[in-house]
Amino acid sequence: MRWFILALMVFAVSLPASAQVRVDPKLPSYQPVQGISGNLKSIGSDTMNNEMALWAEGFQKFYPNVQIEIEGKGSSTAPPALIAGTAQFGPMSRPMKELEIDAFEKRFGYKPIALSTSIDMLAVYVHKDNPIRGLTLPQIDAIFSKTRRGGYRRNIRLWGQLGLRGAFTRAPISLYGRNSASGTYGYFKKHALFGGDYKDEVKEQPGSSSVVQGCASDRFGIGYSGIGYKTADVRAVPLAVDSDSDFVAATPENAYSGDYPLSRFLFLYINYKPGSALDPLRREFIRYVFSKQGQQDVVKAGYYPVPASIAAEALQAVHIDH
Repeated sequence: MRWFILALMVFAVSLPASAQVRVDPKLPSYQPVQGISGNLKSIGSDTMNNEMALWAEGFQKFYPNVQIEIEGKGSSTAPPALIAGTAQFGPMSRPMKELEIDAFEKRFGYKPIALSTSIDMLAVYVHKDNPIRGLTLPQIDAIFSKTRRGGYRRNIRLWGQLGLRGAFTRAPISLYGRNSASGTYGYFKKHALFGGDYKDEVKEQPGSSSVVQGCASDRFGIGYSGIGYKTADVRAVPLAVDSDSDFVAATPENAYSGDYPLSRFLFLYINYKPGSALDPLRREFIRYVFSKQGQQDVVKAGYYPVPASIAAEALQAVHIDH
């Protein structure tokens, strides 16, 4: 992971600020091959639904005889599907847990492979009219968590406790979040709640877009979701690690530099036996994901493309030539 972050930082420095969401020109263009047909199924992350749909659409333009089914109910549904063989791809917005990896290894005798397909920022959203300047991670913990492991001195339940005035002074904070099947739920719990427990009053939503819609329609709402689901009706709040740090906006350059506190990779997990050759259908789909066209789909989905160095590392992990 440290190597990945360093690679991102080098990539960020090499591009002007205005080009932060452009695809790395060093990525290869996808070139189709003969004889590709069949069925693919993806089961996993809701956050990655739009990406998977765009990849499927782009891939099928080259191979109209390929059928691709996408089911996105949460990252925790990916490992069982890969173990049972009911899916060829398991998109996840978090790394697999040790227990999930152990269950896979017990079944197959080797570990699953995680391909880092794109970069996301887990944004904290509020209504577009909310004037909050920024939040620290301990404050977010005190807003969403009943255990407050981040060390904030008191429970935060009113917007006025964060310095907001006028109609916000006495307004209770309305909490929107994901359910426990979601990788975003787990990532936020680990990194923003310091591993603590969510408050009972968090309104659990079935998908990322529902969280954003909740904040868009609730003037006093706050929620968390991937940056790809941002709309004009919500604001992504700048975040700081603690009260001694500067607030960092959810912008592409801050994702690539690692300065944004809740930057993360989005993974595509596969069942790959080390040293073997992938079947042509999965091989070509992965080649497409890490091509110029596949990474342009990442940008269309509202996320950030990986540099050529990380794409090459992913392809090498499953013995695919560039």
